[in-house]
Amino acid sequence: MDPVYVFTDAERDELFSVLASVAKSPYEDYPAFSAAVRDVVDRDEVPGFFQELCTTVRTERESGESDAHVLRNCPIDEEIPLFDQEDPVADKYRKKTTFVGETFLELFGQLVGTPLLAYETRNNGDFFHDVYAVNRYTGTQTQKTDSELFFHNDRTAHPVRADFLALLGMRCPEGDLIFTGFADGRDLLTNLSDEVQATLRSPLFITPFDRYSRDSNTSQTVSEPHAVLENHHSFRYYDTRTRVAPGAGVDAYEALIALKNAIVKARKRRHMILTRDLFVLANQDGLHSRDMVEINNPERARQRWLLKTYAFRDQAAADRHADKWMDGVVGRVAD
Repeated sequence: MDPVYVFTDAERDELFSVLASVAKSPYEDYPAFSAAVRDVVDRDEVPGFFQELCTTVRTERESGESDAHVLRNCPIDEEIPLFDQEDPVADKYRKKTTFVGETFLELFGQLVGTPLLAYETRNNGDFFHDVYAVNRYTGTQTQKTDSELFFHNDRTAHPVRADFLALLGMRCPEGDLIFTGFADGRDLLTNLSDEVQATLRSPLFITPFDRYSRDSNTSQTVSEPHAVLENHHSFRYYDTRTRVAPGAGVDAYEALIALKNAIVKARKRRHMILTRDLFVLANQDGLHSRDMVEINNPERARQRWLLKTYAFRDQAAADRHADKWMDGVVGRVAD
């Protein structure tokens, strides 16, 4: 994908200075951190070019022009540490002492109007996640794997799911070709008959929780029966994992096969996230994947690091889950 915007070095450095002025830690006190970022906005310290860019992204989403955008040459932390891959989250708490990348993602979310989402049982309730290989998840279908990821939306089995994802390239070796694929839900619909769509809109399907989710909460085994197609073109689906619920009829099996065929046929966009790239995409109004096209140095590829956030479509979408907030922290759901 071509970037919708490429920051000049001068723009990047100007925005870096603003981001670096936020002294709060997002891992120690997210509400205070978020408020500090809001203060930067309220003091009108955000450069106009970034405000205009965020307005463009929001407008293109609302008009339906695009649900996937790439920004290039974004500001990130000056020091990008390597983490112990036995427990990289704990190691991040020890080694990462600046939070420019996190502040950039928080500011983007605030200006685009997409409040961040966190899960109480995942990464200690953090609002900022790491797409970073963990040794025990090698070969699994989780964001902590060093393997490919089939077409899916994040947290498919969970009752509260993000509308948008943001992936910020913190360390992305260019010698290993790893692409993030995106299939827009509207393109999937073009290959699904009205009859199949009607079946997919019925709660005839289930999705087992991924291993990382089960490790975070042992009570999570399989979702309740759910529809695969919601709203106009929202999909709740994980390829190879979502399956027909017990007792569902032949129509459900045929509809699931039709969806698999539609994914193969659909127009797809693929982007190789570079260091300093921000790739933001719809989580439910489309499906995404990780395609490992050419890995020349497996150990180097395992050290690839994307900083990631989940976000609601808007404040109204967040407010619908207000009864699930944990410990009064807006956006952190019991899960």
